[in-house]
Amino acid sequence: MAKAESIISFENVSFEHGANQPILDEVNFSVRRGMKVTLMGQNGAGKSTVFQLIAGGLKPESGKVNVVNGLTIALSCQVIPREQLTLTVREFFAKCFATKIYDLDPRIDAVLEVVNLKEHKKVHDRVMKSFSGGEQGRLLLASALIQDPDLLLLDEPTNNLDRAGILHLTKFLIDYPKTVMVISHDADFLNKFTDSVLYLDIYTRKIEPYAGNYFDVVTQIAARVAKENSQNARLAKEAIAKKEKANFFAMKGGRLRLLAKRMRADAAEMEESQVDVRREDKTIRPFTIPVQDDLVGEVINISGVSLRRGQHLLLAGPNGIGKSTLLEAVVRGKAKGAMIATGVRVGYYRQDFSTLNFDDTVYESLMAVMADKSDQAMRSIAAGFLINGEVIKSKIGCLSEGQKGLVAFARLVLERPGLLILDEPTNHINFRHLPLIASALDKYQGAMILVSHVPEFVAQIRIDEILDLGKNF
Repeated sequence: MAKAESIISFENVSFEHGANQPILDEVNFSVRRGMKVTLMGQNGAGKSTVFQLIAGGLKPESGKVNVVNGLTIALSCQVIPREQLTLTVREFFAKCFATKIYDLDPRIDAVLEVVNLKEHKKVHDRVMKSFSGGEQGRLLLASALIQDPDLLLLDEPTNNLDRAGILHLTKFLIDYPKTVMVISHDADFLNKFTDSVLYLDIYTRKIEPYAGNYFDVVTQIAARVAKENSQNARLAKEAIAKKEKANFFAMKGGRLRLLAKRMRADAAEMEESQVDVRREDKTIRPFTIPVQDDLVGEVINISGVSLRRGQHLLLAGPNGIGKSTLLEAVVRGKAKGAMIATGVRVGYYRQDFSTLNFDDTVYESLMAVMADKSDQAMRSIAAGFLINGEVIKSKIGCLSEGQKGLVAFARLVLERPGLLILDEPTNHINFRHLPLIASALDKYQGAMILVSHVPEFVAQIRIDEILDLGKNF
């Protein structure tokens, strides 16, 4: 059977964000019609940039992005652009099309069914920012699906989706007859429908193609690393042996010196033949979130539930019930029936990262929350969250969503809060980091309120109380 045609290909594509921020270095790959492809890589590797290059939102510095004539492409981003938050649902979906669509409302209704957005009737005139984070995620996904494109680009589509929503999306993608490329850190989700992986290596800035799903790729990479390490060990051993013989013959003089010279050349060639072993994704270091020193007594009372030092509350309820709205009101001191004790320092992790000033550099953002402004202490904490010298000089707004999440966690460590409020802290975060984050939250000795739609994550954290907004409000 003949192979399907290539609909997208990169030819020696290089790209960088500003000066000294290279993302891609002469990348080559192709995607054939009908494939279901995962694009993988560490937070900040440039996966979303690849999608923007495919969709035409960005242009390469050099090389060529080839798109087959007439190909329709739809991209679902991770977050709704800020300038679109004031649009109505109808206006938001109308922007998906180059020409006026006369049956737009029925199409909207149909696609909201696909993304399992409940109570979607008569939402056409609602403003986008009035929806919860989970509902906004479903609307973003729907905005791509409504276009019925030849190539569907989904950037972290499972963020904010509950288990039912993920199952709904998985079935849709399995049945989707066209080409799909997905960025996701959810391995279980990916393994159900993808047949190949493009791995963007943050170190080499190349894209490596692999056949199979995520687990297949892990196996292939492990085998490759073992083979490369074995080969390098053998070459290193032979090079040492050659050098030792060369030293021995060199001391004999005469013709043996020429032999020693050739042996040294052979040893040098063996050393040069050693390959750079593929470096695995780095994981953040284990960490703890220090608690405010003078924390005593009741920290917060919310709807009759009292939290003291060391007590953890899970705020539950379906998407759209008002969990994020309640948390924001609590932090601002405007929530009815909620009172934070005087003097309690609040560490607030928002799923949209609106607690971060996008115009600040990472350095400025981290230093701003420190009581004792220690450059050395700040950089040490930052390094544990994979925030290196280049990233620390970047503006928050230039970071990937995953990197913003790591900056937000680094700020919590430096802030030393007495009350920790976390709204969907798993969104955008590499799944390799999640066990370490769960461990830090489990051990946190202050009071904590958590919202999360990921039961596997919550199961790793000690929860003392559950407040279900669907039942209690």
